[in-house]
Amino acid sequence: MRTLKIALSYDGTRFVGWQRQAEGESIQGLLEDALARFDGGPVVAHAAGRTDAGVHALGQVASARVTFAHDPATLIRALNVHLPPEIRVLSVEDAPDDFHARFSARGKTYRYRIRNTPVADPFDRAYSWHLPEPLSLDAMNRAAALLVGTHDFNAFRSVGNEPSTTVRTVTRSAWQSAGGILTYEITGDGFLRHMVRAIVGTLVETGRGWRQPEAISALLAAGVRADAGATAPPHGLFLVSVDYD
Repeated sequence: MRTLKIALSYDGTRFVGWQRQAEGESIQGLLEDALARFDGGPVVAHAAGRTDAGVHALGQVASARVTFAHDPATLIRALNVHLPPEIRVLSVEDAPDDFHARFSARGKTYRYRIRNTPVADPFDRAYSWHLPEPLSLDAMNRAAALLVGTHDFNAFRSVGNEPSTTVRTVTRSAWQSAGGILTYEITGDGFLRHMVRAIVGTLVETGRGWRQPEAISALLAAGVRADAGATAPPHGLFLVSVDYD
Protein backbone atom coordinates (compact mmCIF):
# COMPACT_ATOMS: atom_id res chain seq x y z
CA MET A 1 0.00 0.00 0.00
CA ARG A 2 1.06 3.58 -0.61
CA THR A 3 -0.44 6.90 0.43
CA LEU A 4 -0.94 9.58 -2.20
CA LYS A 5 -1.17 13.31 -1.59
CA ILE A 6 -3.20 14.78 -4.43
CA ALA A 7 -3.57 18.52 -5.09
CA LEU A 8 -6.47 19.51 -7.27
CA SER A 9 -8.44 22.50 -8.50
CA TYR A 10 -12.08 22.56 -9.48
CA ASP A 11 -15.01 24.65 -10.55
CA GLY A 12 -17.71 23.55 -8.13
CA THR A 13 -20.64 25.09 -9.99
CA ARG A 14 -22.38 21.92 -11.18
CA PHE A 15 -21.33 19.56 -8.40
CA VAL A 16 -23.06 18.67 -5.13
CA GLY A 17 -19.84 19.52 -3.28
CA TRP A 18 -16.78 17.53 -2.30
CA GLN A 19 -18.55 14.74 -0.42
CA ARG A 20 -20.05 11.77 -2.23
CA GLN A 21 -23.85 11.78 -1.92
CA ALA A 22 -26.74 9.55 -2.88
CA GLU A 23 -27.66 11.79 -5.80
CA GLY A 24 -25.62 14.12 -7.99
CA GLU A 25 -21.96 14.22 -8.95
CA SER A 26 -19.41 14.98 -6.25
CA ILE A 27 -15.72 15.81 -6.48
CA GLN A 28 -14.92 12.94 -4.11
CA GLY A 29 -16.95 10.44 -6.08
CA LEU A 30 -15.37 11.37 -9.40
CA LEU A 31 -11.84 11.30 -7.99
CA GLU A 32 -12.43 7.96 -6.25
CA ASP A 33 -13.87 6.46 -9.43
CA ALA A 34 -10.83 7.65 -11.41
CA LEU A 35 -8.43 6.18 -8.85
CA ALA A 36 -10.36 2.90 -8.77
CA ARG A 37 -9.63 2.40 -12.47
CA PHE A 38 -5.97 1.88 -11.56
CA ASP A 39 -6.43 0.10 -8.24
CA GLY A 40 -8.85 -2.59 -9.41
CA GLY A 41 -11.23 -1.92 -6.51
CA PRO A 42 -12.85 0.84 -4.43
CA VAL A 43 -10.62 3.70 -3.25
CA VAL A 44 -11.49 6.22 -0.54
CA ALA A 45 -10.22 9.79 -0.93
CA HIS A 46 -10.19 12.18 2.03
CA ALA A 47 -10.16 15.95 1.47
CA ALA A 48 -8.58 18.68 3.55
CA GLY A 49 -11.90 20.55 3.44
CA ARG A 50 -15.37 19.32 2.48
CA THR A 51 -16.43 22.14 0.17
CA ASP A 52 -20.18 22.61 -0.30
CA ALA A 53 -22.19 22.61 -3.52
CA GLY A 54 -21.15 25.53 -5.71
CA VAL A 55 -17.91 26.21 -3.82
CA HIS A 56 -14.67 26.20 -5.80
CA ALA A 57 -11.09 25.17 -5.03
CA LEU A 58 -7.77 26.49 -6.26
CA GLY A 59 -5.71 24.25 -4.01
CA GLN A 60 -7.71 21.42 -2.49
CA VAL A 61 -5.69 18.50 -1.13
CA ALA A 62 -6.83 14.89 -0.95
CA SER A 63 -5.21 11.74 0.39
CA ALA A 64 -5.83 8.16 -0.70
CA ARG A 65 -4.39 4.73 0.07
CA VAL A 66 -3.77 2.72 -3.10
CA THR A 67 -1.90 -0.37 -4.28
CA PHE A 68 -0.92 0.53 -7.85
CA ALA A 69 2.63 1.57 -8.70
CA HIS A 70 2.11 4.27 -11.34
CA ASP A 71 4.59 7.11 -11.00
CA PRO A 72 3.17 10.55 -10.08
CA ALA A 73 3.72 12.17 -13.49
CA THR A 74 1.89 9.36 -15.28
CA LEU A 75 -0.88 9.42 -12.70
CA ILE A 76 -1.50 13.15 -13.12
CA ARG A 77 -2.02 12.72 -16.85
CA ALA A 78 -4.14 9.58 -16.47
CA LEU A 79 -6.42 10.99 -13.76
CA ASN A 80 -7.07 14.15 -15.76
CA VAL A 81 -8.09 12.00 -18.73
CA HIS A 82 -10.79 10.36 -16.61
CA LEU A 83 -11.97 13.47 -14.78
CA PRO A 84 -14.35 16.09 -16.23
CA PRO A 85 -12.70 19.33 -17.41
CA GLU A 86 -14.05 21.19 -14.36
CA ILE A 87 -11.69 19.14 -12.16
CA ARG A 88 -7.92 19.09 -12.66
CA VAL A 89 -5.30 17.19 -10.70
CA LEU A 90 -2.37 19.59 -10.23
CA SER A 91 0.13 17.31 -8.52
CA VAL A 92 0.53 13.86 -7.01
CA GLU A 93 3.10 12.95 -4.36
CA ASP A 94 3.90 9.89 -2.32
CA ALA A 95 3.26 10.74 1.33
CA PRO A 96 4.02 9.03 4.65
CA ASP A 97 1.65 6.22 5.58
CA ASP A 98 0.09 8.29 8.36
CA PHE A 99 -0.61 11.31 6.15
CA HIS A 100 -4.27 12.36 6.10
CA ALA A 101 -5.34 15.36 4.03
CA ARG A 102 -7.69 16.64 6.74
CA PHE A 103 -6.11 15.59 10.03
CA SER A 104 -2.53 16.39 8.99
CA ALA A 105 -3.44 19.92 7.87
CA ARG A 106 -2.16 22.80 9.98
CA GLY A 107 -4.08 25.59 8.31
CA LYS A 108 -6.24 26.63 5.37
CA THR A 109 -6.83 29.82 3.42
CA TYR A 110 -10.18 30.70 1.91
CA ARG A 111 -11.06 33.54 -0.46
CA TYR A 112 -14.45 35.12 -1.06
CA ARG A 113 -15.17 37.37 -4.06
CA ILE A 114 -17.83 40.08 -4.28
CA ARG A 115 -18.52 41.99 -7.48
CA ASN A 116 -19.41 45.43 -6.14
CA THR A 117 -20.50 47.12 -9.37
CA PRO A 118 -23.87 48.53 -10.49
CA VAL A 119 -24.21 45.85 -13.19
CA ALA A 120 -23.27 42.19 -12.83
CA ASP A 121 -20.75 40.57 -15.14
CA PRO A 122 -22.45 37.59 -16.85
CA PHE A 123 -19.06 35.87 -17.26
CA ASP A 124 -18.30 36.13 -13.53
CA ARG A 125 -21.70 35.20 -12.15
CA ALA A 126 -20.61 31.72 -11.00
CA TYR A 127 -17.51 33.01 -9.19
CA SER A 128 -18.65 36.08 -7.25
CA TRP A 129 -21.57 37.45 -5.24
CA HIS A 130 -22.97 40.51 -7.00
CA LEU A 131 -23.84 43.40 -4.67
CA PRO A 132 -24.62 46.64 -6.54
CA GLU A 133 -24.97 48.95 -3.51
CA PRO A 134 -21.97 50.85 -2.07
CA LEU A 135 -20.08 49.02 0.69
CA SER A 136 -17.66 50.57 3.18
CA LEU A 137 -14.38 48.70 2.74
CA ASP A 138 -12.95 50.50 5.76
CA ALA A 139 -15.76 49.31 8.04
CA MET A 140 -15.50 45.77 6.70
CA ASN A 141 -11.76 45.69 7.30
CA ARG A 142 -12.12 47.06 10.82
CA ALA A 143 -14.62 44.31 11.59
CA ALA A 144 -12.54 41.64 9.86
CA ALA A 145 -9.47 42.51 11.94
CA LEU A 146 -11.35 41.67 15.14
CA LEU A 147 -11.62 38.04 14.00
CA VAL A 148 -7.85 37.55 14.18
CA GLY A 149 -6.81 35.51 17.20
CA THR A 150 -8.20 32.50 19.05
CA HIS A 151 -11.96 32.76 19.51
CA ASP A 152 -15.10 30.69 19.88
CA PHE A 153 -16.70 30.96 16.42
CA ASN A 154 -20.01 29.37 17.38
CA ALA A 155 -21.86 32.47 16.10
CA PHE A 156 -20.47 31.81 12.63
CA ARG A 157 -21.39 28.21 11.91
CA SER A 158 -24.29 26.11 10.72
CA VAL A 159 -25.52 23.06 12.57
CA GLY A 160 -24.50 19.61 11.39
CA ASN A 161 -21.39 17.48 11.90
CA GLU A 162 -21.10 18.78 15.47
CA PRO A 163 -17.41 19.50 16.25
CA SER A 164 -15.76 18.69 19.56
CA THR A 165 -14.94 22.39 19.93
CA THR A 166 -15.95 25.58 18.12
CA VAL A 167 -12.75 27.39 19.08
CA ARG A 168 -10.51 28.24 16.14
CA THR A 169 -7.44 30.41 15.59
CA VAL A 170 -7.50 32.92 12.72
CA THR A 171 -4.15 34.40 11.66
CA ARG A 172 -5.32 36.57 8.75
CA SER A 173 -8.63 38.27 7.97
CA ALA A 174 -8.68 41.15 5.49
CA TRP A 175 -10.42 42.68 2.46
CA GLN A 176 -8.90 44.12 -0.70
CA SER A 177 -10.50 46.02 -3.56
CA ALA A 178 -9.49 46.10 -7.23
CA GLY A 179 -11.50 46.79 -10.37
CA GLY A 180 -14.88 46.54 -8.68
CA ILE A 181 -14.04 43.21 -7.02
CA LEU A 182 -13.89 43.00 -3.23
CA THR A 183 -11.80 40.04 -2.13
CA TYR A 184 -11.82 38.67 1.40
CA GLU A 185 -9.12 36.25 2.53
CA ILE A 186 -9.05 34.40 5.81
CA THR A 187 -6.42 31.97 7.10
CA GLY A 188 -6.91 29.78 10.13
CA ASP A 189 -6.08 26.47 11.72
CA GLY A 190 -9.53 25.13 10.88
CA PHE A 191 -13.02 26.18 9.88
CA LEU A 192 -16.50 25.23 11.01
CA ARG A 193 -19.37 24.38 8.68
CA HIS A 194 -20.30 27.49 6.64
CA MET A 195 -18.02 29.56 8.91
CA VAL A 196 -16.41 31.63 6.15
CA ARG A 197 -19.72 32.33 4.43
CA ALA A 198 -21.35 33.34 7.73
CA ILE A 199 -18.45 35.69 8.42
CA VAL A 200 -18.72 37.23 4.95
CA GLY A 201 -22.46 37.73 5.33
CA THR A 202 -21.88 39.51 8.64
CA LEU A 203 -19.06 41.66 7.28
CA VAL A 204 -21.26 42.69 4.35
CA GLU A 205 -23.90 43.89 6.80
CA THR A 206 -21.17 45.96 8.42
CA GLY A 207 -20.23 47.38 5.02
CA ARG A 208 -23.86 48.29 4.43
CA GLY A 209 -23.94 50.17 7.73
CA TRP A 210 -26.42 47.80 9.35
CA ARG A 211 -24.06 47.06 12.25
CA GLN A 212 -20.94 48.66 13.68
CA PRO A 213 -17.53 47.02 13.15
CA GLU A 214 -17.03 46.70 16.91
CA ALA A 215 -20.14 44.48 17.09
CA ILE A 216 -18.02 41.55 15.92
CA SER A 217 -16.49 41.28 19.39
CA ALA A 218 -19.94 40.97 20.98
CA LEU A 219 -20.95 38.31 18.45
CA LEU A 220 -17.85 36.25 19.27
CA ALA A 221 -18.51 36.58 23.00
CA ALA A 222 -22.21 35.64 22.83
CA GLY A 223 -21.80 32.79 20.33
CA VAL A 224 -25.37 32.96 19.02
CA ARG A 225 -25.71 32.21 15.31
CA ALA A 226 -29.02 34.09 14.99
CA ASP A 227 -27.29 37.31 16.04
CA ALA A 228 -24.80 37.19 13.15
CA GLY A 229 -25.45 37.93 9.49
CA ALA A 230 -26.93 35.73 6.79
CA THR A 231 -24.80 33.05 5.15
CA ALA A 232 -23.25 34.37 1.94
CA PRO A 233 -23.94 32.42 -1.29
CA PRO A 234 -21.57 29.53 -2.01
CA HIS A 235 -20.44 30.51 -5.49
CA GLY A 236 -18.16 33.34 -4.31
CA LEU A 237 -16.08 31.04 -2.10
CA PHE A 238 -12.74 29.42 -3.01
CA LEU A 239 -10.49 27.10 -1.01
CA VAL A 240 -7.16 28.67 -1.88
CA SER A 241 -4.57 26.51 -0.13
CA VAL A 242 -3.90 24.01 2.63
CA ASP A 243 -0.81 24.15 4.84
CA TYR A 244 1.08 21.17 6.23
CA ASP A 245 4.21 20.75 8.33
